[in-house]
Amino acid sequence: MKGSTSKPAQAVKDDYLTPKQVIQEYPVFGNESYLAERRWRGNGPDYIKTAEGRSGRVFYRRTAIEKWLDERTVSGGAAA
Repeated sequence: MKGSTSKPAQAVKDDYLTPKQVIQEYPVFGNESYLAERRWRGNGPDYIKTAEGRSGRVFYRRTAIEKWLDERTVSGGAAA
């Protein structure tokens, strides 16, 4: 649009959290063992692993944590 003064949309910066930070900020997860078990079973929040095997560090995107929690939110009165 000619003469438009709107600014281009900026990408939202996503936070990367360690499992310890996830537990601190989202107590619903309980402890780091819970997150580790969810990773092992393949039914937890999406995560990033920096290398294969035990040497790889694990990080979670804040948006992945929020999405996972939103998918499990039950509206009042709904059957569980």
